[in-house]
Amino acid sequence: MSYTMDALDAIFGNRAKVKILRLFLFNPETAFFLREVSRRTRVSPNTVRKELSNLTEAGILKKRPIVKNVETFRGKKAVVKKARGEGYVLYGKFAYLEPLKNLLVISSVSADESLVRRFAGVGRLKFVLAAGIFIQNWDSRVDILIVGDGLSLRKIETAIRGIEADIGKEITYSAFETQDFEYRLGIHDRLVRDILDYPHVTLLDRLGVEPR
Repeated sequence: MSYTMDALDAIFGNRAKVKILRLFLFNPETAFFLREVSRRTRVSPNTVRKELSNLTEAGILKKRPIVKNVETFRGKKAVVKKARGEGYVLYGKFAYLEPLKNLLVISSVSADESLVRRFAGVGRLKFVLAAGIFIQNWDSRVDILIVGDGLSLRKIETAIRGIEADIGKEITYSAFETQDFEYRLGIHDRLVRDILDYPHVTLLDRLGVEPR
């Protein structure tokens, strides 16, 4: 866990509240059902119900009837169906909305060694780069680039879903086996060059990609 997350937990009382707030701040125009908040933040429905009530009472969120397509699961199969009921949305006229955004959106999951550790066990990591949301550069092609040997895409997806639950926003990423990445680097592949040429933070480099 990063120092930033520890500090935010202490300020706001618990991690669940931080995760829920981030979900709404990163999706200011979107109304969510309680069960959607629970699924996307990986917080129990009972805790979500309590926090949504507190945030609504504080004037940060507001309730409204909504009708939307939601994804549900039948076993392992995802099914999209229309649902209607009471939802929650960020209240755009909350007096302290901008300071709250500055605190919670800008201080996203830190681009440091703690981010690399989230991918422990996905394979033999050789190069990890953070961009986009992690450095507040919204024009980046990806938020994370992962290069390694014997990578498990399933495990990478699991790690990504965990990060998304923490910060409340979908993560864009690319993952390459080392041989494929080095080939793309050698032929000046557009995607790889765009990632490397734009602002980013290199968290791990065992390939000598970045100049020392």
